Amino acid sequence: MDRQLTVMAVHAHPDDEVISTGGILARYAAEGIRTVLVTCTNGEQGDGPGGVKPGDPGHDDAEVAERRLAELRESVAHLGIEHVELLGYRDSGMDGWEGNAHPDSFWNVPVERAAARLAELMEHYRPQVVVTYDETGGYGHPDHIQAHRIAVAATESTGIPDKLYYTAVSRAGVQEMFEYMRTAGIEMDEVELPDDFGTPDELITTVADVSPYVEHKVKALRAHASQSDSIFLLQMPEEAQHRVFATESFVRKICKVAAPDHEDDLFAGLRD
Repeated sequence: MDRQLTVMAVHAHPDDEVISTGGILARYAAEGIRTVLVTCTNGEQGDGPGGVKPGDPGHDDAEVAERRLAELRESVAHLGIEHVELLGYRDSGMDGWEGNAHPDSFWNVPVERAAARLAELMEHYRPQVVVTYDETGGYGHPDHIQAHRIAVAATESTGIPDKLYYTAVSRAGVQEMFEYMRTAGIEMDEVELPDDFGTPDELITTVADVSPYVEHKVKALRAHASQSDSIFLLQMPEEAQHRVFATESFVRKICKVAAPDHEDDLFAGLRD
């Protein structure tokens, strides 16, 4: 029996699935490819009601986790993701937060232990394509780094995926977007990014056109309404949102099949 085409995205928190992979997950689901989302933590260190931060009065970890998982279910419905697997680890918080030291935080779970659980999911779903963050976690978040580590370890230990990708943000694309928004008169005062933010474009191997699924991504992002990190993107004009969300970029790290050096499809070389 032919192995069903399957993509597995390994993410750290509820809402991470949208920005960098929401388009490909929606696109491949629409194409009949099986989509699997693995979410490693329950998001306890996210914003509470009214934007209350962890450690502030009124922040309840259990309540935040419950709300974020409910938001995840809504997001997944907008993206058409077929399977969601929750590893259920505790959110470690941003780099330097007190949550980093919590003994139950995802950051403190031995990589081999968490990777073994992910390997079981790979054995079950047999994905040809696995997507996760790069070794920096995109921007240094401990849980993103840990998700990267376990995804790489499970990929290597099982040998199942034919292709492994890291999510990427085009550095040139970020600069072009900021220039566009300045030209359009869109306020940028509250958005500050380091000059080296994003992935050098010469490292990007794959740029997927997900423009038909921009609306799906916007709706999925709105589903995560409790998290203030997404407010700027949601407040942008529709044309700017389309520019941001219409493509998703990746760096291919493992490839066991014949595929072009520069792809527009993560399943290049895997389709009949």
